[in-house]
Amino acid sequence: MSQQKETSKFLEFRHHPYGTKNADGSLMLNRYSSILTNGYEFPGAQAMLYAAGIKDETDMRTKPQVGVASVWWEGNPCNMHLLDLGKTVKEGLEKNGMIGWQFNTIGVSDAITMSNQGMRFSLQSRDIIADSIETTTCAQHHDANISIPGCDKNMPGCIMAMARHNRPSIMIYGGSIKGGFSERLKQPVNISSCFEAHGALMYGKLTTEDLDDVIRHACPGPGGCGGMYTANTMATAIEAMGLTLPGSSSTPAEDPAKRRECLAAAAAIKVCLEKDIKPRDLITKESLENALVLTMVLGGSTNSVLHFLAISHSADLDLSIDDFQRVADKIPVLADLKPSGKYMMYDLYKLGGTPAVLKYLIQENLINGNIPTVTGKTLAANVANAPDLMGLKQDIIRPISNPLKATGHIRILKGNLAPGGAVAKITGKEGKRFVGNARVFDEEEQLIKCLEKGEIKPSENTVLVVRYEGPKGGPGMPEQLKTSAALMGAGLTNVALITDGRYSGASHGFIVGHVVPEAQVGGPIAILQDGDTVTIDAELNQINMDVSDEEIASRLKKWKAPRGKVNRGTLAKYVHLVGDASHGVIFFFSSCDYFYIWAL
Repeated sequence: MSQQKETSKFLEFRHHPYGTKNADGSLMLNRYSSILTNGYEFPGAQAMLYAAGIKDETDMRTKPQVGVASVWWEGNPCNMHLLDLGKTVKEGLEKNGMIGWQFNTIGVSDAITMSNQGMRFSLQSRDIIADSIETTTCAQHHDANISIPGCDKNMPGCIMAMARHNRPSIMIYGGSIKGGFSERLKQPVNISSCFEAHGALMYGKLTTEDLDDVIRHACPGPGGCGGMYTANTMATAIEAMGLTLPGSSSTPAEDPAKRRECLAAAAAIKVCLEKDIKPRDLITKESLENALVLTMVLGGSTNSVLHFLAISHSADLDLSIDDFQRVADKIPVLADLKPSGKYMMYDLYKLGGTPAVLKYLIQENLINGNIPTVTGKTLAANVANAPDLMGLKQDIIRPISNPLKATGHIRILKGNLAPGGAVAKITGKEGKRFVGNARVFDEEEQLIKCLEKGEIKPSENTVLVVRYEGPKGGPGMPEQLKTSAALMGAGLTNVALITDGRYSGASHGFIVGHVVPEAQVGGPIAILQDGDTVTIDAELNQINMDVSDEEIASRLKKWKAPRGKVNRGTLAKYVHLVGDASHGVIFFFSSCDYFYIWAL
């Protein structure tokens, strides 16, 4: 049963209308902050702003105030350099006659929390980031915002906030990490290599000395994970939406071009203020279509499904999981990028990066180059001077005529195991159909213990099912890279994975996540039993268990929901408000929000 979606309602803030002129005839750019800084209605606010660093009355009265929101914290390479990038942005804002106010939000390292209790806080950090940026931008009466994310959930959190406050905004991606290299194994390594090497260790294919060397050299400095994992998936797609400067998603974290981008973003936000270019002018059906197309072309993460659904909801647009399948049916995979491919983002950067890919896709009429962007120009104009990929000697991006896979790798599956949908990542290397007997685990830790003991050695096709790891059951819908990577490292090819949780953007193999309804709310996955035959068909887009409707009904009648794992704190609030994966794992606040009640 569905209900009509209610249009978002936010607090209305007093501001001067676009086109208002200053006393000298110039265009007013401080349309929100001037409510506090002009006149004497808010003398306390002015006193605080002088104390915070505003130099004189002229600056107080006339200069626009731009929030610089860095998702910075120490202890994670994806984010540890973002405060310094924010300082560069602030420097650029001051040079362009604006006031920059740096502030911060929170984050969670997916690699550090992978397969431990910390991972349950990861997905909810997306919404806390959005809440934080919305809160500071609105409460402080900022005229614009420049957000600097680095890790997976950072990017969608920043864009969701933009759609909420809807003040001129630009995103600067913190950039990718350098590739690592193991001298001992004589091969490139990255963060995913650590988990795969651990799996190889469990099954006697590597030694502890080998694993130690991989761990020591996998992450040689700052930056987001370097493959086409979730961070780079989101960053490239957001660039295709026109919400970043050209090249932001592919410029490495430590490249001097990243600092230049920060200075350029300060100039670009002034253009957005002058032309009144707002996030909801850029977050449109057309730009989201671009995002989905580029995600398919580059072989991006299944987590993008959750995040683009959430971004769409924040902007009052109607994107559904069926749109992902529609795009997948017509868009090929062209990029030979990790996790399932050979190359890293840095390799693509050397060829011209994301702008070069977008230029080629615009030429092939796969990407809409006419959408507006934060530069004030169209996407096509932004990438017009990028290199022509097909004229280069390279095999990272295939031509349309010779794709790696003729259709998209992200498949939306439905059936009696997931009537509300599930998301599979099928590159074709692992086949397009899998039939096996279920082996069921009620939490990821149970499966990990079996793997550590070397007990997963199936002589026949086996579907490993991890349940009660969804948004409510997990809680927090944790990623399960450790299990998928361990199986790859162990070389087990006759195994498929299914969960109502998530897989990492670094995961690959025959994997299906986001099963809806989840086990905690009584989805059919809750009554799947060891030995039941499960069929995953990526051509028919189906996922079914060979159990009759009558037997399913009988099992569900006997099933009882397990007691929730938390009843206090941030995760308890999350469980209370969160919806299902097929709607982006967003919060529902009223009966007018769009949701489904699954009648089983």
